[in-house]
Amino acid sequence: MRPYEKDPQAIYAASFATVRNEAPLTRFPSDIAEVVIRVIHACGMIEIADRLDYSEDVATSGIAALKAGAPVYADCEMVASGITRRLLPGTEIRCTLNDPRTPDMARDLATTRSAAAVDLWDTDGAVIAIGNAPTALFRLLERLDEGAPKPAAILGFPVGFVGAAESKAELGQRPRGTPFLTLRGRRGGSAMASAAVNALAILAGGGVQ
Repeated sequence: MRPYEKDPQAIYAASFATVRNEAPLTRFPSDIAEVVIRVIHACGMIEIADRLDYSEDVATSGIAALKAGAPVYADCEMVASGITRRLLPGTEIRCTLNDPRTPDMARDLATTRSAAAVDLWDTDGAVIAIGNAPTALFRLLERLDEGAPKPAAILGFPVGFVGAAESKAELGQRPRGTPFLTLRGRRGGSAMASAAVNALAILAGGGVQ
């Protein structure tokens, strides 16, 4: 067996030092760079830094919302589970995918449960984290087109081969006046979405994860 690092603090420090040293972060404002660092750390892919789209106000708006006690909506339980609760004491982390109303709504609307679940979100001033379903992001944008209140931030990281790239392109090109961070293309995932929320929570004063 080759030698390996066992000290958790040393692993933590070395991991983030590697991201800071290797990732091209200069194009990001300092607050957004801190979010990007944690998203990269969550997936282990330095190269995604070049494929991230964002609005200049996504970090400031998300931080302000979390400080004010705004809820966080997640499109799936994996995203919700990845959010570190101790960083957000008193904050409601909501996932409506398994709400008992969702299956019937999905059937009636002829859509996915992930999309139907979005209709149960109170988007006004909320932080939205999508790390799984492209249909959830598409439906969120449709709701904004229909006049739903704007969230404080959309962290859009749906993953997959059908709709993921397209839903994130729609967000990046037409964010509906909503602060956002997203990753172009097929890559994404729950770990990235929850890491982005955790980064905002730390910047909001939640401490170190």
